[in-house]
Amino acid sequence: MTLEISQFYQDNRHQYPQSIRLRIHRALSWLEQAERSDDLDSRFIFLWIAFNAIYANDLSHIKNTDKGAFVEFLYRICQFDVDSKIYHLIWNTYSGNIRVLLDNRYTFQPFWDYQNGLISERAWQEDFELSQKKAYNALASKDTVVILTALFSHIYTLRNQIVHGGATHHSSVNRQQVKDACAILSRILPFMIEIILQNADRDWGKPFYPVVQD
Repeated sequence: MTLEISQFYQDNRHQYPQSIRLRIHRALSWLEQAERSDDLDSRFIFLWIAFNAIYANDLSHIKNTDKGAFVEFLYRICQFDVDSKIYHLIWNTYSGNIRVLLDNRYTFQPFWDYQNGLISERAWQEDFELSQKKAYNALASKDTVVILTALFSHIYTLRNQIVHGGATHHSSVNRQQVKDACAILSRILPFMIEIILQNADRDWGKPFYPVVQD
């Protein structure tokens, strides 16, 4: 899928606005690097950078907007997914990587809040059960954005663990989580890129760090 969307973009890139070209060019470069990587942790990091390139806007004047920004982006992606491609992807893979990740307490942030003494054991367990129930109900009602938000919240916790030094490289403790996250991101990101290209006339915001030529 990455190869197909990359070839499509190369053949048609001149018809897109500069902000879209920059965003997609960067995302594809990291997606392609992820596919070439044999190291699972590195692959996950490359995939998350690709996701960042797709959704991140220049919000330097606002603090603590990272998670809120990608949640808003997920809403927009689902809004423009008129063919329900992402929903069908979720449906077809739910019994595999997605369900396993959503059922994993180690990628559920309230579990770590409990471990750090911020909330009670009962509180995180109740949050976990409620989150799972919401995801199951959302799948049945085809509420894609609720599933995506829950899914990316789990992946975001894993991202924080790795990027902020909360995990050991090639650790046996988190192998399953990293494998599942890589499998999901590598399949869903090309669809997101495709949806953006199909809606290039929409305002996707100004990318971070525009290219500056001397």
